[in-house]
Amino acid sequence: MRYIPVILAMTAVCGMSATETPDSAARRPHELKGVEVLGVKRAPDGTNSAEAVTRINTADVRRLGIDAVKDVSAIAPNFYMPDYGSRMTSSIYVRGLGARMDQPVIGLSVDNIPYLNKDAYDFDIADIESIEILRGAQTVLNGRNTMGGQINVRTLSPLTTKGLRASARYGSHNTASVAAAYYGTLKPGLGMSLSGQYGHTDGFFRNAYDGRRLDTENSGSLRWKTAWRPSAALSVTNVAAFGINRQGGYPYASDTDGAIAYNDTCAYRRTSFADGITVAWAGKRVVVTSLTSVQYHNDRMDLDQDFTTLPYFTLTQARREWTVTQDLFTRGVRGRYSWLGGVFAFYKSTRMEAPVTFKDTGIAELIEAHRNEINPSYPIEWDTRRFTLGSNFRPTNVSVALYHESTWRAGRWRFEAGLRLDVERASLSYRSFCDTGYKTYHILPDGSRELYSQTPVDIDDSDVLHRTFVEFIPKLTVAYEMPRLTAYVNLSKGYKAGGYNTQMFSDVLQQRIMNIMGMSAQYTLDQIVGYEPERSFNYELGADWKAADGLDAGLVLFLIDCRNQQLTVFPPGTTTGRIMTNAGRTRSYGAELTARWNPCADFSARLSYGYTNATFRNYNDGRNDYRGKHVPYAPSNTLFAEATWQPAALSFGGIQPSLTVNANCAGRIYWNEANTRSQDFYCLVGASLAFTAQRWSVRLWGENITGTRYDTFYFLSMGRSFTQRGLPARCGATLRLSI
Repeated sequence: MRYIPVILAMTAVCGMSATETPDSAARRPHELKGVEVLGVKRAPDGTNSAEAVTRINTADVRRLGIDAVKDVSAIAPNFYMPDYGSRMTSSIYVRGLGARMDQPVIGLSVDNIPYLNKDAYDFDIADIESIEILRGAQTVLNGRNTMGGQINVRTLSPLTTKGLRASARYGSHNTASVAAAYYGTLKPGLGMSLSGQYGHTDGFFRNAYDGRRLDTENSGSLRWKTAWRPSAALSVTNVAAFGINRQGGYPYASDTDGAIAYNDTCAYRRTSFADGITVAWAGKRVVVTSLTSVQYHNDRMDLDQDFTTLPYFTLTQARREWTVTQDLFTRGVRGRYSWLGGVFAFYKSTRMEAPVTFKDTGIAELIEAHRNEINPSYPIEWDTRRFTLGSNFRPTNVSVALYHESTWRAGRWRFEAGLRLDVERASLSYRSFCDTGYKTYHILPDGSRELYSQTPVDIDDSDVLHRTFVEFIPKLTVAYEMPRLTAYVNLSKGYKAGGYNTQMFSDVLQQRIMNIMGMSAQYTLDQIVGYEPERSFNYELGADWKAADGLDAGLVLFLIDCRNQQLTVFPPGTTTGRIMTNAGRTRSYGAELTARWNPCADFSARLSYGYTNATFRNYNDGRNDYRGKHVPYAPSNTLFAEATWQPAALSFGGIQPSLTVNANCAGRIYWNEANTRSQDFYCLVGASLAFTAQRWSVRLWGENITGTRYDTFYFLSMGRSFTQRGLPARCGATLRLSI
């Protein structure tokens, strides 16, 4: 009975519309089947495997102002991508799985170009047509580092979109972006598009040390897309994308006084290029597809690594990376049986320089003071008040994988079985070097001192390390399909590759220097250089229901048993390096609820709720036992709710108004393994008022309009705590033109 007022209210809203027309019916998001089916790796009949998936169509993208992957955080339940640091720190957490550095937990593909570097996930895409987020292990078909899921983004095609499109957006703190694209057909079956985008923001946070804005940003991108269909059986698509980004970032505030204040520059800059070609040939029973991509990634991070106003030390990380991928697979059907199988290979070569520069306070407090406390009768003094710990790396990854998935239909039953063999060779060529020195003095009885010795510190270490990973990855699905209800059970294995801790080499070098001074080292290169692969065993029970009254709903229950989960931790002492370590065993279980309701053309609503309980089952770092503690950085709850009212009765002169209200929520988020710090559950409320005509639209929007205060990140540096606050209330307007 308590739902009757809501139903009556919706009936009244829908009753304001005249009889539904074909045009108004087309506005229903769940009817845009051609747009929503994204993945190339799908059954030949166009259906999806039974799995947890969230699809965002063109109308959703425009209404919610989505132009980057991080904008869909929480729209998919248990999918969380916090905005902190810079574009480089694009961490993603799904169902309690995730990591802040190195290997991602979810894969990303844009126009069939797979992005293998997590640091490259956060970039703007001006012409998004649709997005799908598959949750749960996708390792059989998509390979390593997809144990949490797979994101597929598709941009507009020149074969289906024509003419000139442009947009301009302006908001708080001089945050602005412009984009333009032209889509044309050179001849029947051959189309080409060129799109460009530029964005700028003055930033939202100031450095109290010098009064400057920290998170300023300028970015731009170009995308050239060619689509050719010379025959009904053959299609060729090529996409070339270029991007550039210049950013400040890293507005980390001291947990002691809440001030953001540091003396050295923090900045991030990126230049990237990617080109991917998709060739597909369709026979009577078989489709053969080739996906080839080449990517170049050049970025540099400058960091005041102590985040204080004192001259401790700075880090510069400059990287140049080339990646080549090739995916060749077939799919086909014979009666009740269908299959998909192929071979995937990639080569990734990286050159990276990561020098750490010690300055006066860092030398005095972190080196001289520690040494002189141990032996005050023979104190030391560094030759210079500034020196560099140099680290050069050349990581190389080569991988080949074979995969296959079969589907058998028996009446309402569907059975799927998949297997992947993944072989990867990881190599690391490194050189760590330092050329400095110090003087040792002898304290005389009268308190004066005399020079006792001069000690050079000349270290130059180099080596080549190799690791080989071989993994078998199975998957089994059983589904029962009815006209409006599909229920399924998924059993799958997830896999995340192992690797090397490059960010700790400067700390190892620092330990070497301390050892020269007669102080024992806390750890060696052999102890922290590598980390093992992460594996998960996933159990999923789900159901999708399509009601006759415009309601689509889904419910998923999941259990994940994760072995050797990779965690980013800080080593003991006053160092600032981060290492990836394997946290024994963790367990995640939870539920996901999704619903879309379109009772009429005038009204639509969407709900996504995810609950995750992720805890350590076995993790002891040698100092503390964290058994039973929650896994840090992964939210226990995510919630997204949205309602849109688009009253046809209020349209005038061909202009259709619409009002959208949404809430994006997450929490509780634990910030450390001990669970002593956390972010409570919080909600960000947004709203927009749009006016849409045939060739233009204006959208007035507000984000976090209630001014909710929340943190997006917490960490330790030299024993000090730092946080980053979330963005404040913002408002603005977006204009779109289509000619």
